[in-house]
Amino acid sequence: MQNQDFDILKSTGEKVKFSLHKLRKSLQRSGADDKAIAYILDVVRDELYQGISTKEIYNRAFALLKKKKSVFASKYKLKKAIYELGPTGFPFERFVAAILKYSGYQVRVGQIIQGNCVSHEVDIVANKNDDYLLIECKFHGEEGRNCNVKVPLYIQSRFQDIKTLNKNKTTLKEGWVVTNTRFTKDAIQYGECMGLYLLSWDYPEKNSLKDRIDRLRLYPITVSTLLTNREKQFLLSRDVVLCKQLTGDVFYLDHLGISEQRKKKILNEIEMLCNE
Repeated sequence: MQNQDFDILKSTGEKVKFSLHKLRKSLQRSGADDKAIAYILDVVRDELYQGISTKEIYNRAFALLKKKKSVFASKYKLKKAIYELGPTGFPFERFVAAILKYSGYQVRVGQIIQGNCVSHEVDIVANKNDDYLLIECKFHGEEGRNCNVKVPLYIQSRFQDIKTLNKNKTTLKEGWVVTNTRFTKDAIQYGECMGLYLLSWDYPEKNSLKDRIDRLRLYPITVSTLLTNREKQFLLSRDVVLCKQLTGDVFYLDHLGISEQRKKKILNEIEMLCNE
């Protein structure tokens, strides 16, 4: 049977045809070399069956990458790692704030701002050159839950309420909605129509959340294949959301009682993620 004849099951329950090209592209983003990618594609292709889930394909490719080099597996699991920033939305907010900070913005998290009608709690306020952004983060802890048009509708109304009161005080350039999942077509259409900036896992093209993360090498601590879930949750509870925050600072790893040998491996993995 040809590769394109295999139906695979997405997390949403939708059936699609298996794409060798898509799998190759995701493996290339991990930084793995052509030889390793060809080997993994051959193994996964040989193990395909009708109705296999995307999760099973991912898990197999991830395991094979991890055997080759842990840093490849870390980059490959980026999407899953962002889901692991939960269960609350606070670590995701801090993660988005960190991306903006390293993009040259001054950022404040969890701000109460008075609007013309009511006061609003804004997830992130970012400013650069006296232009202010009001940013709302929508975190989902499971795949398949996309942001529909109700989300940008709600955020736009809050942005306008704040803008009305503050029009002569500060330069409110844009309202943003950032999500770790995807926007529906009507959500994107509304955002474009109203001048609301939408940022998701794969939107906008070439400047999406995943593009920004790879470009800036700002990987969440949850991408690590060497830290345990307990250790990751400990770090998140202390507002350590980026791998970069551990480079040159071993305080938290020491606090966790991690052995010198294991600490060296973890720091090496993080160093490669942040600098390769």
